[in-house]
Amino acid sequence: MPRILAIDYGLKRTGIAVTDPLQIIATGLTTIESPQLIAFLQTYIAKETVEKIIIGDPRNLDDSDTHATPLVLKIIEKIKKTFPAIPVETVDERYTSKMAKQAMLDMGMKKKQRRDKAVVDQIAATIILQEYLQARDL
Repeated sequence: MPRILAIDYGLKRTGIAVTDPLQIIATGLTTIESPQLIAFLQTYIAKETVEKIIIGDPRNLDDSDTHATPLVLKIIEKIKKTFPAIPVETVDERYTSKMAKQAMLDMGMKKKQRRDKAVVDQIAATIILQEYLQARDL
């Protein structure tokens, strides 16, 4: 079975998570520099079968766009153009960074590790994907 890939896109860094082949477990894959996203996806998708790409949709509490929304919409268009056969879905990413930081605390990570924004982005992508899997299975 093909994997589902999740993206927590940011101006500087992008967190990436994937499912296992059975699409049961979401696992953090990596964090990359955002300008390298398309090249990374091309390499990854050449090696692994990806059924769907999930990308976090940045929203304010009142459901309005954030400063990051135009960036996400732009990268979605690039992804769709580069991989026309792979559907792309957006998922509400409100609170995922806060949830990621809380998860790091719960795991007992040291303060220095928790300051590593690359780790936060990767965990946020994993949370986005896990929430998508849970909602899908309801």
